Amino acid sequence: MRFFLLISGLLFTFFGYSQKKNLETKFITTPIVIDGKINEQSWEQVASATDFVMFQPDNGKPALLERRTEVKVLYDNTAIYIAAKMYDNEPNKILKEISKRDDFGTADFFGIFINGYNDGQQNFQFFVNAADGQADCLATDSNGEDYSWDAVWDSKAVITDFGWVVEMRIPYAALRFSQEKVQTWGVNFFREIRRDRQKYSWNFIDSKLGTFTQQNGILSGIENIKTPTRLFLLPYSSFYLNANDQQKTTGTLKGGLDVKYGINDAFTLDAILIPDFGQTKYDDQILNLGPFEQQFNENRPFFTEGTDLFSKGNLLYSRRIGGAPTNYPATGTNEVITDNPASVSLINALKVSGRTKNGLGIGVLNAVTEKTTATITNTVTGNSRKEVVEPLANYNVLVFDQRFRKNSSIAFVNTNVTRNGSFRDGNVSALVWDLNTKANTYNLSGDFKYSYVNEDIIKKGIATQLNFAETSGNYRYSLGADMYTKDFDNNDLGINFQTNYYSFYGNANYRILNPTKRFNGFRVNYNSFFQFNKETGKVQANNININTNIETKKNNSYGFGIVLNPLENFDYYEPRQSGRYVVIPKSYGFWAYYSRNYNYKFAFDINPEYFRSDEPGRDYIGITLSPRYRFTDKLAMVYDFSYSKSHNNKGYIDNLATTFDPAGNNTILFANRDVVTYAHVVSGKYSINSQMNFNLSLRQYWSYAENKNILSLTDKGRLVDYLGYNKNKNSSFYSWNMDLSYSWWFAPGSQVSILYRNSSSNFEREINKEYGDNISRLLTNEKLQHTLSVSVRYFIDYNEIKNQFIKS
Repeated sequence: MRFFLLISGLLFTFFGYSQKKNLETKFITTPIVIDGKINEQSWEQVASATDFVMFQPDNGKPALLERRTEVKVLYDNTAIYIAAKMYDNEPNKILKEISKRDDFGTADFFGIFINGYNDGQQNFQFFVNAADGQADCLATDSNGEDYSWDAVWDSKAVITDFGWVVEMRIPYAALRFSQEKVQTWGVNFFREIRRDRQKYSWNFIDSKLGTFTQQNGILSGIENIKTPTRLFLLPYSSFYLNANDQQKTTGTLKGGLDVKYGINDAFTLDAILIPDFGQTKYDDQILNLGPFEQQFNENRPFFTEGTDLFSKGNLLYSRRIGGAPTNYPATGTNEVITDNPASVSLINALKVSGRTKNGLGIGVLNAVTEKTTATITNTVTGNSRKEVVEPLANYNVLVFDQRFRKNSSIAFVNTNVTRNGSFRDGNVSALVWDLNTKANTYNLSGDFKYSYVNEDIIKKGIATQLNFAETSGNYRYSLGADMYTKDFDNNDLGINFQTNYYSFYGNANYRILNPTKRFNGFRVNYNSFFQFNKETGKVQANNININTNIETKKNNSYGFGIVLNPLENFDYYEPRQSGRYVVIPKSYGFWAYYSRNYNYKFAFDINPEYFRSDEPGRDYIGITLSPRYRFTDKLAMVYDFSYSKSHNNKGYIDNLATTFDPAGNNTILFANRDVVTYAHVVSGKYSINSQMNFNLSLRQYWSYAENKNILSLTDKGRLVDYLGYNKNKNSSFYSWNMDLSYSWWFAPGSQVSILYRNSSSNFEREINKEYGDNISRLLTNEKLQHTLSVSVRYFIDYNEIKNQFIKS
């Protein structure tokens, strides 16, 4: 009997998991009402997708009968329809926090993954949670899930006495598929029971494999459908009311248009005319003491939506487009700068992207920014003049990405910035590859980049990297190396801080694929990294760390790590002069974290860390604490507090070009300093329903660097005392940002948003350690900038208008 059960289990595993499931759909002519009732006769005429299998935590375990899921699919000439029943033996325990779009919240959810070409390359994923909220994304194995992509579709979720149900209508305009008469789509269905953190799929997703999108089932039965005309218009109008102490309250009315057009079944044109990004999230500015610029997140929707192709090769930093001017105005005797714009205005932008049925992806992104000038005034005569700090400029990205064998790709990427006149131009090209074995057990990835910059002189550079990894099973590893020449420069449209080096790195890790008696998840990692200066061979960076991450049976998470820097580093960047370096001592440290399961009304995260160098008195301590509380399914708050202090940190403060050390080098000054940072962030939401949300985001930040004594840099990279320097090079930066917003999705794809924002910041050389004084000085009429804005965006679908005319 045991032998029979063993053989039966093996056969079930083989046939149930190694073969793709198939679901048959049927064509309908009678309408389906998306109301969550699933009471139309058409639903009785089609088979159900059943027998879901657990994805996490116990990969491969069949779903219990009392928690089964049943899904049906129908289609007509305009859309596919999905009806899902999620059975639950304790429906009163279903979690259903209301949240904004693309935020699952603490709630159960159901999803469908669709690949219209059934090529294992990209899923269009649509989710509905138990609170009737929507989320959607594009998913690839190489880039993961991109929730910046938004489609327009209908859904309704309803809690019932046996669990909960979902009905969905996804128009063909939201999908991509071929023009073949008989369609075969890749499809999978996904469900999470949030209170137990259990995730299930219809077609088994084997966690031993390093792929997600290639493990879909099959949807068959779709015939004689046509790709619709994908023409969407999004006109918008915004009103801004700005006020501060220095000028009168002013109102500004703006209007513009976003256009999305399906060139064919594969390619889409996105264009933005008269851009308006006034309601994008504020930047989290910091006290930047290092040699490199601060890198900011991209918050403008046009540059975040559907940009997976443009991320190939990591050459695009879209904040360059419409960012700060690239030139600083020159002043003469008795001249001062009276107006210098902080950013350049964007005139328009467009992108074309898509992928053919043969796997060729093509992407083109183009943007034009306007000529920008600074104003310089003569303090004696009072006369003013203009100086160009950024000319008319064109930004362009071109990508060809060929996918093959369902899991591999080779891409060519080119970025180009052409500025009018004699200003700097930049061009970068790259060959990028991501190759996987047929069984998705091993990966070979890398790139080769070439940059060409035309400024005062021609500058050419090369960068390349190569990585090899085992990507399946309990034990995995990776090895890699990269090299950057001194003149490689992609900073016209990308961002790169370090050049003139080569490095080697590796990783080995072990993970459990199924829960044990103690853990739902367990992983231990070993990482090593060594970087060398390309010209001298000196070690620029080195790191060895061991860490572990654990998830308990109650879905709490914790982890810890030990970090070693066993060699001295020769830092060629902090001195800010070519050829000079400063020696960074050996160091060691540790970090830890604990995260309580967010299913609890009260949860928190804590992350302490400590690092110490072998230089006496030089260390770093930091802690982040983040409690959160869910008052109801509508109201929740999160508070983040972080504190750090660097004792006896060494950093650059000045270059005395007129004085020289005994070796004949000009004197570079460092400071021995303490650097202290505080940050408070409060975020909260109140959701009236899944279409109406109030959101609060508040950040107060303060960081200061207090210099204790001055040091000079020797030609051997060591620091020695320097006397006689009297300039105050202390730094204190503090800022305040608050956004209070209301959002209402009043129709599919259409939104009204109201935002009140106030902000202020200040940089000083004198350090006032009275915390309350620093905050109060920010929250005054003299400092605060106030903005109230109202924006209305209306989604127009050409197909809906056409159908209305046909009906009438």
